Amino acid sequence: MFVEAWLKINPKYYIYTMESTVLEILGQWGVLLIGIIFIIIAYAGSILPALPGVPFAALAVLLVHIALPHGEKYSWVSLTIVAVLTIGISILDFVIPVLGTKKYGGSKAGVRGSTVGLIVGFLISIFTSGIGILAIILGPFFGAYIGEKYFAGADNKTALASAWGSLVGFLAGTAGKLIVVTIITVIFVMGAVRLF
Repeated sequence: MFVEAWLKINPKYYIYTMESTVLEILGQWGVLLIGIIFIIIAYAGSILPALPGVPFAALAVLLVHIALPHGEKYSWVSLTIVAVLTIGISILDFVIPVLGTKKYGGSKAGVRGSTVGLIVGFLISIFTSGIGILAIILGPFFGAYIGEKYFAGADNKTALASAWGSLVGFLAGTAGKLIVVTIITVIFVMGAVRLF
């Protein structure tokens, strides 16, 4: 009885349909609102290190896909594009900053310092209002510099080059995530308009 209250039985095939469940529980506006919240989190997560941005955008598309009726669902091509972009940028998000630091002569100490600097910059951004985004951007730079200079014993020129590579890698990764989230947002909107 309880299950039947939440699930709509498809009279033609006598199976429970997921889209009817999502729409019955959330409604069209609820699906749209949750999808928009996921997209906002995705954009924030593209900049902030603590949030997995792109997967939230993919979840928004998946939510709309599940809620759409059979004739209106996303094509497998669209879903494959979303999946490949999500997996690809998630892997590159870990690789790009390391490659940027190493390309400019950084060592493991510089890479670790860059990571610590990113976390410290994020924490500073939470507790300060005026320098938030600046702390997130400059955290990896100063972290890589300190890691190279004081833990790897590199000279000033090498430490600055490593720090620059870390900054370039961080900015490239952030730009890549923002581009991917924007592409997935367009796919989300294309499906969301078909809810109504």
